Amino acid sequence: MSSAPDLAALVRGAGLRVTRPRLAVLQAVHDRPHADTDAVIGATRDLLGEVSHQAVYDVLRALTGAGLIRRIQPAGSVARYEARVGDNHHHVVCRDCGAIADVDCAVGHTPCLVASEDHGFVIDEAEVVYWGRCTECRDLTAPTGPDRP
Repeated sequence: MSSAPDLAALVRGAGLRVTRPRLAVLQAVHDRPHADTDAVIGATRDLLGEVSHQAVYDVLRALTGAGLIRRIQPAGSVARYEARVGDNHHHVVCRDCGAIADVDCAVGHTPCLVASEDHGFVIDEAEVVYWGRCTECRDLTAPTGPDRP
């Protein structure tokens, strides 16, 4: 685990006990933005050896609850985890392959980020998911041959 001391300080600073599974899961999420649970389990096992699915799920829940990682789940996707927390960034998702990338907050006129009615809530975050097709998926279906403009 390359940055274990920094990760240990993050875990300790969040009021959690520092354990090898917590450090390994946090390292896995830091190394693999938008990783699904299976990818986190695999990476954690690469770092620690055998670790149960339940242990990883428990650690993901604890780290998410402590604000050290963020759980996202775009429509039609499994839960994904990322270490970028503390800002209100958004995501773009490929409709074909499911690739996910971060998008900083919307710029310019953003009427949809201001709720027309707050229903008594104190709103502190807006979640926006942009949908489209990534470069690789577009390239796979791009026309080829002499008829291509």
